[in-house]
Amino acid sequence: MTDLSRRSFAKYVSCLAPALAGIPALTHAQADGGVGRIVVGYPPGGTLDQTARRLAEAWKAQNRAYVVDNRPGAAGRIANGQLKRERADGSVVLCTHTSAMTIYPHVYAKLSYDPVKDLRPVALLASATCVLAISSALPSEIRTLADYVRWLKAHDIGRTYASPAAGSLAQFLGYRFSQAAGVPLTHVAYRGSAPAMQDLLGGQVPAYLGFVGDFLQYLGSGKVRLLAVTGERRSRFLKDVPTFAEQGFGTVAGLESYGVFAPASTPEATVAALAAATQAASRDKALAGGLEQIGLEATYLGSAEYARLIAAERERWKPVVEASGFKADE
Repeated sequence: MTDLSRRSFAKYVSCLAPALAGIPALTHAQADGGVGRIVVGYPPGGTLDQTARRLAEAWKAQNRAYVVDNRPGAAGRIANGQLKRERADGSVVLCTHTSAMTIYPHVYAKLSYDPVKDLRPVALLASATCVLAISSALPSEIRTLADYVRWLKAHDIGRTYASPAAGSLAQFLGYRFSQAAGVPLTHVAYRGSAPAMQDLLGGQVPAYLGFVGDFLQYLGSGKVRLLAVTGERRSRFLKDVPTFAEQGFGTVAGLESYGVFAPASTPEATVAALAAATQAASRDKALAGGLEQIGLEATYLGSAEYARLIAAERERWKPVVEASGFKADE
């Protein structure tokens, strides 16, 4: 996703619960005693998978039975395309990152889904801050963005940065940093955060733009140096790490987020019930604690607010992607 600041969330968030009192059973499948599915486009164990499983647990506490259905492949695009073919009764929903709706349309020439026509935002559930980290193999005097930029300008080698995937939010945040710093940086795309972190720790890549959860286990280890976070304010998990804006790079801003989607033709009452269930889950201490373990913050937006946010972010990132020249044909 995007430039999701906490103030932006506060602006958009509204309480749906009072308006939803008395709405009937959540889905047809559950009315029949069936079990719904939360589709995830990534393998078990990753951030999206863990987010969806924690949501399923919170829904279970509300007597709403859902299981996670992993459909990995093509950076989540297979699962996103699958959702439009599912029954539009709330029995099958998708949990994915918001950048699949805001950045992917500008990156991929052939998407198997139309984010506007095929999918309907139900609710935003969580947000994640991006972090720029450098390898401990770089000179020890590099402690700030200013130090890093000076070093980059003085060296022809080392002008690369890694991200978890091609076409990811992190890639384009890195591009914005390159523009702001006035230093051309080459992007190295990985297939997930685990291999990128492994190469950062081993010194194979000098810098990595990932998410807070990627670094939590290494805090205080000296194995990586965290230079900046992309939020409008410092991360609650990394209070000693300044934002890009604090260091004079205000254009490098954006948070990834994770939301729930339904097929576009899902009835309004069903979407409202799903949103209310997600809002209740976001207030669940067990869910919030589980999300914190992987570096996420529970952050709720209802269907209409989330849709407006997605539309705004889609327009915000369009010129950035176009200026980068990056396109993917797969």
